[in-house]
Amino acid sequence: MLNTVAVLSDIHGSLPALEAVLAEPDVAAAEAIVLTGDIAAGPQPVEVLDRLAGLGDRAHWVNGNADRELVAARAGREPPYPESRWAATQLRDDHLARLAALPPSVTLPVHGLGPVLFCHATPRDDEEVVLVDTRLERWTEVLAGVADEVRTVVCGHTHMAFVRLVDRRLIVNPGSVGMPYGPAAAHWALLGPGVQLRRTEFDLDAACARIAAESGFPGAADWADEYVRARNSDRDALIAFGPRDGR
Repeated sequence: MLNTVAVLSDIHGSLPALEAVLAEPDVAAAEAIVLTGDIAAGPQPVEVLDRLAGLGDRAHWVNGNADRELVAARAGREPPYPESRWAATQLRDDHLARLAALPPSVTLPVHGLGPVLFCHATPRDDEEVVLVDTRLERWTEVLAGVADEVRTVVCGHTHMAFVRLVDRRLIVNPGSVGMPYGPAAAHWALLGPGVQLRRTEFDLDAACARIAAESGFPGAADWADEYVRARNSDRDALIAFGPRDGR
């Protein structure tokens, strides 16, 4: 049984945001760190993967759609976003092997919560969209295959932090470390014995300058200005993603 688990989702190759979260005392002290997908697709993929690899067995990795797309890109399939296309060319063979072997979900026992299922988008699909205001029938559908004893499900993918109940089952989205839709900060969650949605503020100007200077991605400065500074609000994202949740 794990007393505390830090959940980091959707890092998207943003090293300054990741380093800020890893420096948090509660993250440093957590018994486990779960990475719920979309880890490397962004301007600093190699640096992010190497930093996370240094966490060793304390880190539990989950596959995201962007991680899957990086592996597919190296096999010749065109990824949907330019930063993914570029990131795929940067990865070493050991990076690709790690990403290719990631499981679609992991389940860990957490104090106060029991068995917790961690996935990227939904337990059955790494691209499905479910939101804080998604109708109950849709939630029931995407959670249908989850074991009855699992009363907490943690997902990512939509980059918006929330906690809500779905028929007595707790759903947690920690938000995004590297591409938040909402306040400009690195978003994550701390589990055990309850659930805390957390935000880590850091020097946005320095982070943007660092990404622009250190990344070889041609659009790195613009990427950092849009995503590190969180130019897209949660309202923008809900309007854009809403049609994809079956409403």
